[in-house]
Amino acid sequence: MKFVTRLLATALSTVALAANAAGALEKTECIAPAKPGGGFDLTCKLVQSALVEGKYIADPMRVTYMPGGIGAVAYNTVVAQRPDSANTLIAFSGGSLLNLAQGKFGRYTENDVRWLAAIGTDYGAVVVAENSPFKSLKDVMAAMKADPTKVVLGAGGTVGSQDWMKAALTARAGGVNPKAMRYVAFEGGGEALTALQGGHIHVFTGDAAEAMQQIKAGAKVRLLAVMHDKRLAGDMAAIPTASEQGFDVQWPIIRGFYLGPKVSDADYKVWADTFSKMMATPAYNALRAERGLFPLAMTGAELDTYVKKQVAGYRKLADEFGLATTPAK
Repeated sequence: MKFVTRLLATALSTVALAANAAGALEKTECIAPAKPGGGFDLTCKLVQSALVEGKYIADPMRVTYMPGGIGAVAYNTVVAQRPDSANTLIAFSGGSLLNLAQGKFGRYTENDVRWLAAIGTDYGAVVVAENSPFKSLKDVMAAMKADPTKVVLGAGGTVGSQDWMKAALTARAGGVNPKAMRYVAFEGGGEALTALQGGHIHVFTGDAAEAMQQIKAGAKVRLLAVMHDKRLAGDMAAIPTASEQGFDVQWPIIRGFYLGPKVSDADYKVWADTFSKMMATPAYNALRAERGLFPLAMTGAELDTYVKKQVAGYRKLADEFGLATTPAK
């Protein structure tokens, strides 16, 4: 009798775990916290393809867009209204972590969600329109030093955002006071690239992979520099680094996902295990490379530690630029 009871308990436990697994991986959704066409969109689309092609989910993942505050609206919505939605992934980037460090997500901090997986990394880039007179980063900096008001920069974020930081660090490296920059903020990278092609701004400080994907899609823009200590591989091998051109600026951009704070440990584990398995395959690496992202794979506790460390570093950087920050609670 005891044996039968134990058998029944084991069976019920197995069924419960299967139900949890099925729930987390059924009717899946990826929230991109901006309008279509930017880095968050790229992040969602990459995993959408990888999960289906690897047969980790039965039905295609739905991608929805929730612009506002460069991630703030999505973060607040998930924490306050959908905290236990186990089948919903929310894309984040290094810019999200920078905004958290500055308190731009309201009363919530980096401790209010469950950091799930880092799926790759990108690097900052300086981009101009195809017909721009600027042929190098040196040209841009020379024009800014001559008269900062004559060079209009723009990107997907307000003062203090990740893209603004890239512009500010570059300007500072070139001897230009970041406070003198003319900077136009857009809701996402897609809007900024459109404005660049339309001549409304002169320089876009965005993400290398994002810009390269837009070029492949027909965007009339050129990359002048990548913010890494060495040249990138593949399609971007010919793009010089900022350092090569005399400006020591590096800006890696993590891309990944988080879950709501009340998603169960069982569902969280299902997702973490799925990502770990998926990112270890050649097929995933090929998809990641196609989108211009570079290797960075972390899940679970490792990612959580990384995120907390990055946010602490961003608080220090924000202080250096005189920007407001908020302590973690």
